[in-house]
Amino acid sequence: MDVHTSPAALPELQEFLSVFQVRFRRPEGRQALERYTTGLLTELPTKNGDTIAQAVPGTSAQRLQEFLTNMQWDAEDLNRQRVQKMIAEASTGDGVLVVDDSGLPKQGSASVGVARQYSGTLGKVGNCQVAVTCCYADPQAAWPVAVRLYLPHAWAQDPARRQRARVPTEVAFQTKPEIALALLDQARAWGVPHRCVVADADYGDNPNFLAGLEARQERYVVAVRTDFQVSMGPAASTPVWRADELLHSVPRWQWRTVRWRRGTKGWLRKKFVAVRSWRVTSDGPRHEGWLVGERATQGQPEERKYFWSNLPPDTPLEVLAGYAHRRHAIEQFHEEAKGELGWDQYQGRLWVGFHRHAVTVLLAYSFLVWLGLQERHHHTKQGRRRGPFPPSADIPAQDTAGRAS
Repeated sequence: MDVHTSPAALPELQEFLSVFQVRFRRPEGRQALERYTTGLLTELPTKNGDTIAQAVPGTSAQRLQEFLTNMQWDAEDLNRQRVQKMIAEASTGDGVLVVDDSGLPKQGSASVGVARQYSGTLGKVGNCQVAVTCCYADPQAAWPVAVRLYLPHAWAQDPARRQRARVPTEVAFQTKPEIALALLDQARAWGVPHRCVVADADYGDNPNFLAGLEARQERYVVAVRTDFQVSMGPAASTPVWRADELLHSVPRWQWRTVRWRRGTKGWLRKKFVAVRSWRVTSDGPRHEGWLVGERATQGQPEERKYFWSNLPPDTPLEVLAGYAHRRHAIEQFHEEAKGELGWDQYQGRLWVGFHRHAVTVLLAYSFLVWLGLQERHHHTKQGRRRGPFPPSADIPAQDTAGRAS
């Protein structure tokens, strides 16, 4: 594909970037940031330093490589400023924080963090990097908060590999749930507003992750597996149930059809039920919450899902179901960041380069969300014009959480 951009910065992108105070020691740093971001926004099928330099005038592959690896600038501070802008201009309330991880397939063994490991993206064990991500999602917009690379134990314990990949000495081995909690702490420190935390069963089934949320007094709605253990009372003598067994015992008439989001083919809806119960843990105390079940409505393929939540006893079923399905926002981010912005195409091998590339992808993604919101605000005709990276198509929260059929 023969793709070339203008030598001048896009006016909208220039406006978006103008508020960020990035301290580059070299004057060409700011231009490199704008040119690299512009390159990520192009229609190039492959996006790396070489292809971007060929399509984007005013830069070179060497300069872009310097931008990602050797220039002196603080990527985390840039990310913090981006998040502050998105809080101010792209959050409307009733937001949640969604945590997940995504595999980035890689060849060879030199790229930082690469290993043969399980990836949900691949659906199997493969040679890849795994990045843990945190996203914000409310009924009108969804945007990424932070990304951090998972460093496998073999990498964390290998001084020679760490030195070659320039892994900072303070980076120790952490499990993916531990990284997710660290990203949550970062989001809290930056003031990202949220009602609860949402995660899939890889996190929901991890008792240390749930304990970490509870220690932080965070509300949450997380997916769990069929053998998640609950009881109908707090006493240790109360019988223990598997999640699927307990919910299968609930009469069908107690299940209600709930719709939570308007999709491309109409309302998304399933049957739900919530049972007040206690989460059974190995450390002794049981923790009260909601065991939520989901199954198909009439005419849909049969599929059952299970969730656990510590939201208050008076929480409506529609709210539990709506929050459980906010997780689609992070899946959309992973898909679009890879498919449209080249997140998985970084060719470097260094820790700093991986994270600077990731932060620039977050910047490009946020620009498109911000631009879509700006266009919607100025669009006065009936209906809604959708850009290539629109915010979530969720309806307003009061409708999402307040209608059952």
